[in-house]
Amino acid sequence: MKKIDIEISHDVGLHARPASLFVQTASKFSSEINISYKEDTKNAKSILGVLSLGVGKDAQITITAEGDDEEEALEALKDLVESNFGE
Repeated sequence: MKKIDIEISHDVGLHARPASLFVQTASKFSSEINISYKEDTKNAKSILGVLSLGVGKDAQITITAEGDDEEEALEALKDLVESNFGE
């Protein structure tokens, strides 16, 4: 299992469009991918799970991936977050 810690810098955090892009990206991979914020962990491929975390701007999250394409999955999600979700 691999993991990364990253800060969300998008103005609205992981809500609406950024959350949708995050879930779409995670869903491209076969690995099990989870997102953790504060004391809560959710399936990164579930839009309701991601939204329920309430991740705001400047929040620190942890993304874990386990499976055949775990490294590629984490790299893609890291790139998405670092690109400020394409904005």
